[in-house]
Amino acid sequence: MGHQRGKVGFQTSLGNWYPTDEVTYTSLDQAMEDLDQAYALIADRSGSISAVRGGRVELETHTTSDATSGADSGSVRALVGWLSPTPHSSLGSPGFQQDHGTSCNYVAGSMANGIASVELVGELARIGILSFYGAAGQTPATILSSLHQLKKQLPGRPWGCNLIHSPSEPSVEQETSRMLVKEQVPCVEASAFLDITEPLVRMRLQTLQRAPSGEITSSLRVMAKASRLEVARKFLSPAPAAMISSLLESGEITADQAQWARSMPLCDDITAEADSGGHTDNRPMATLVPAFSRLRDEIALQVPATGRVRIGAAGGLGTPDAICAALALGADYFVIGSVHQACVESGSSDVVRSMLAAAGPADVIMAPASDMFEMGVHLQVLRSGTLFGPRAKKLLELYRNYNSLDQIPAAECSRLEKDLFRMPIDQVWQQTRSFFLQREPAQVERANQDPHHQMALVFRWYLGLSSEWANCGDLDRKLDYQIWCGPAMGAFNEWTRGSWLEAPDTRRVADVARALLQGAANSARHAHLLRQGLVFPAGSIDRSPVRVSESRISSMRTPS
Repeated sequence: MGHQRGKVGFQTSLGNWYPTDEVTYTSLDQAMEDLDQAYALIADRSGSISAVRGGRVELETHTTSDATSGADSGSVRALVGWLSPTPHSSLGSPGFQQDHGTSCNYVAGSMANGIASVELVGELARIGILSFYGAAGQTPATILSSLHQLKKQLPGRPWGCNLIHSPSEPSVEQETSRMLVKEQVPCVEASAFLDITEPLVRMRLQTLQRAPSGEITSSLRVMAKASRLEVARKFLSPAPAAMISSLLESGEITADQAQWARSMPLCDDITAEADSGGHTDNRPMATLVPAFSRLRDEIALQVPATGRVRIGAAGGLGTPDAICAALALGADYFVIGSVHQACVESGSSDVVRSMLAAAGPADVIMAPASDMFEMGVHLQVLRSGTLFGPRAKKLLELYRNYNSLDQIPAAECSRLEKDLFRMPIDQVWQQTRSFFLQREPAQVERANQDPHHQMALVFRWYLGLSSEWANCGDLDRKLDYQIWCGPAMGAFNEWTRGSWLEAPDTRRVADVARALLQGAANSARHAHLLRQGLVFPAGSIDRSPVRVSESRISSMRTPS
């Protein structure tokens, strides 16, 4: 946020302000930028507003006409507003920061295939921001290597890793969940779950412990992400009794953990995922966040521990005003995703970052998801500059209309081999078969018995590789890039146009986070002043990004 353009007015006065021996005067512009301090806003007879620290305040209701009448008594001024301290740490729940060891309530969500990279997680963790490594789509060996790097680089810092629901590759979900417990990852973002699974429950229950205070806690905090109330209800409730009994009988959990599990929710935090990139139901945040809060409070009447679960907001958050809107809805923390993909530390490619930096708010499209293709699940991707969206939809149409590859008309097969696969379908199947024999052999066994499933795996070859082509910047496959993206990306581009953050090569993730936090704090202050009756002329507020030095922001210090 920059300076005010035009004269700021006021409708009413809050009372009178009287000078004392130690008073510091400054402009409203400078006061707005000084987030850590409180200022009284006073007006003289001419209606000019200035900001002061010090003096004595006498609260009293006035009308506009008599708001400056106190000027007859010398230096008395009308008190027309109060600017409260608004450090970055004040945006959201203080308890969230305490539990996660963060400097603020800004969270960097996981982006699959390592787009939320080790480097990106590290840069944010070092300034006290909780960030999740994008483990989805990665091999267990790659995930393990990344976890080792993060543990070595970030002792005592806030960070976590993603666990994605993998109905088509259950063994990967199993192995990843066990790895997260064994490696003592401090926090897990559980995403894309359509239902509660045993790997998720086992991970949660194995990390339950009794604190010295007697309180039951978890050494691994779970931040769930959901966009449906029925899924949120399951995370906010204790684990299913049948799963608890099964894990106890198999020796996976102790008798104490089984007992504790019956009174503990499956998550510590839950993010209401609105119109986000990737897996999304395109839900409106204005209805979703309050609904999650009401559901949490309802369940807490029967499960008191659920009352401690904090509600976050994600999806569509690409500007300071959007972040403020999420907080105004009651969100305890906010999750940024698409915007980070365009930062230089992301695991994507330079060509993708340039495409994202040119996107508008409407340059997105829904397309079939590779990991849940047969279920008809869609995700949100970039539309401009790529044909992935319509091509992926064509594959889903063929899958729904035919029961095997042999049934697809010859003309359609020819187009697939020429435009999408660039090789014979039989060759695609051989590559697909080799991949799943290494990763999930049960998929090949099922395909041998079910031609329709074989078709799905062949089509998933294209859906899966399209994101890899984007991440590695394969220019020959640019029209097939699958780039997960929500409208927040275009909104961020609109906000940064003409600023130092417009070019993709200047978007360093820590700088982006600081600019969004600074802007959100200023937006919150302006909203507070509007409620007090101050009037800002149209176009008077410079909302462009401010370059923020870490050393200049006391509220953005790295946690000890």
